[in-house]
Amino acid sequence: MTTSTTPLPVAEALATMGVAGARLDAIHACEAGAGNISFAFKEAPGLEEVFPLAEPYTLPAEVPHLAGWTVLVTGSGQRLRDVHLDEGACVAAVTIDEGGTTGTLRSTPRRAWAKPTSEFNSHLAVHDDQIARRPELTQHSVVHAQPPYIVVLSHLAECRTTAAFNRRILRWEPETIIQLPDGVGMLEFMVPGSKELMDASVAGLREHRLVVWAKHGVLGRSDDTPLKVVDLIEYAETGALYDHLNTVSGNRSEGLTAEELQATLDAFGVTSTMV
Repeated sequence: MTTSTTPLPVAEALATMGVAGARLDAIHACEAGAGNISFAFKEAPGLEEVFPLAEPYTLPAEVPHLAGWTVLVTGSGQRLRDVHLDEGACVAAVTIDEGGTTGTLRSTPRRAWAKPTSEFNSHLAVHDDQIARRPELTQHSVVHAQPPYIVVLSHLAECRTTAAFNRRILRWEPETIIQLPDGVGMLEFMVPGSKELMDASVAGLREHRLVVWAKHGVLGRSDDTPLKVVDLIEYAETGALYDHLNTVSGNRSEGLTAEELQATLDAFGVTSTMV
């Protein structure tokens, strides 16, 4: 069990990244080299034993609040389904220097990547923003994936607002709004890896734990392991799947009403702005 007082050993952290990658593959959310995972730690027990090779590294974003932290991140082009087979081949470790512009990039002799994921800037910026706002954090996870039903729904103009998208995905199972009471934020299409997308993701993940990158995928965060982010993605993707099935079947069912959703929230003592 992860706690805020007991640092998670690097080997265990890598194992959770592998399980998260395998689950994303099982729901078809990370085709080939798509998707990426990062896991940030204030302390990283066992880092040098797991990642013995070190070199200087210039960060793709300025992250001063991450000084002294270590971020495990999947390498560019690595298949998330392969992480659990050999974490040392698929994952990099970056320890951040004072000032947050440079760091030490660590790897293993089995390294199969040239550099960390091209979307590392968004991962770093989200970690930095959350830690700046909540200095009590000792770990934080970020996951990007491309779940197909969410992506298809985000191609529909009528769904590309936060309110409209959440109405479409939250109405099928009572569990969904309990797990995602702050809903899913909707961001318009922006070029992958761009500063524009990085800045929008940081802002969106202040209000939500999961945002949609329209016509592309999702980015989510958790104060726990990457598996917790994958859980959120799976809840949202299941809602999008039900919505798709409803559409293609021609039933056009209304799903849970606002009154039914509110009754569910009341029963579980959960507050939400999505009803």
